Amino acid sequence: MIGLTDEQLREAIAGELLAARDRTSGLTDCVDDGELTAQHSRLMSPLVWDLAHIGNQEELWLLRNVGGRDPMHPEIDPLYDAFEHPRSERPTLPLLPPAEARSYAAEVRGRVLDLLSGVELAGPPLLRAGFAFGLIAQHEQQHDETMLITHQLRKGAAVLAAPAPEPAPPGRLPAEVVIPAGPFTMGTDTEPWALDNERPAHRIDLPAFAIDTVPVSNAAYQRFIEDGGYQEPSWWSPQGWQHRLTVGLTAPLYWTREDGVWLRRRFGRVEPVPAEEPVLHVTWYEAEAYARWAGRRLPTEAEWEKAARHDPATGRSRRFPWGDQAPGPQHANLGQRHLQPAPVGSYPDGESPYGVRQLIGDVWEWTASDFAPYPGFKAWPYREYSEVFFARPGEPAEYKVLRGGSFAVAPVACRGTFRNWDYPIRRQIFAGFRTARDLPDGS
Repeated sequence: MIGLTDEQLREAIAGELLAARDRTSGLTDCVDDGELTAQHSRLMSPLVWDLAHIGNQEELWLLRNVGGRDPMHPEIDPLYDAFEHPRSERPTLPLLPPAEARSYAAEVRGRVLDLLSGVELAGPPLLRAGFAFGLIAQHEQQHDETMLITHQLRKGAAVLAAPAPEPAPPGRLPAEVVIPAGPFTMGTDTEPWALDNERPAHRIDLPAFAIDTVPVSNAAYQRFIEDGGYQEPSWWSPQGWQHRLTVGLTAPLYWTREDGVWLRRRFGRVEPVPAEEPVLHVTWYEAEAYARWAGRRLPTEAEWEKAARHDPATGRSRRFPWGDQAPGPQHANLGQRHLQPAPVGSYPDGESPYGVRQLIGDVWEWTASDFAPYPGFKAWPYREYSEVFFARPGEPAEYKVLRGGSFAVAPVACRGTFRNWDYPIRRQIFAGFRTARDLPDGS
């Protein structure tokens, strides 16, 4: 959205809103009403809740906040307040039925597009560069990823389809890349649709470190399993080992072993685990244990971002590993274009100046860092987006940071500064990892 004329900005905003709604429709029109209203996992909302919540948030932020309109259905606001009702309770609420949820979301969208045609986009901060509209486009795409997670959790026949990614280009890549010591700029002050936890930009000085060129693959993770990785407590933190015992972790979620072959269930299909794909559906604890087994560690969030954004030739931080231009299909696996990660080593056009690949798309990457504010953080435009989740001084942190996005993330909701966070026990999310190591002299 940088450098666009007013007309181009309005067209770009409308395009992002329509693309998000097309994806939402695809994820909700492919199942019947029973599937929409069912709760496929206590970890997730019924799909029909997500559908109406998307419309409700759009009405709240754009029609009421920006447009000054009266509420359309104020009585439903509490039903779709994510903080008022945890996911496990939502099936018991008097939710809008599927037809009414669709009608409500469609009516809101029509009014929003009318509002977009006349609103001033160079006014107060909430409207500057169309931020409020960008917030809603990102919000809908984030819920689309959530709904895709629900589709993966649901039982039954496959209802989604997409072509498989291309094979990785031939050629052997180095196992790791050395990132030299020195400062870089983390976060942003210039990304127009960046969310509050990505701000402000600040200088970080890091010692030298090495980081994997590509995410950890299924084949590499299988070696960890076969070497007794799930039976040896020395590879695990005390909390991780206790969690492993409590829930009986023995392999990534959706994996089973039959006749000596690892299989996985993927969106209703059972297939052999592809050796060259990044490993997916592992907890932070599993990622940490693998890294320790491999004689390495998880990268910190700052290390990940330096490997992804810093250009040593110019000293500046890029928007994306490949530069400042928006992601294209040659750069990364994003937007549900495929329903799985691409093989490790894919997308040479998307590598960072240091030669690190697949930092954007394919799998969210667990980092070693707790979710905490940057120096000078200010909650905006509402504190519940980030601030309530931050680690508090003197208290154990609840959330670990993930970076980079997955194949399920839309480009509008993914950039080099974007921060995601979740509990370290979560593995229904599309999360994998890469490892790092300290250099002997730290320089």
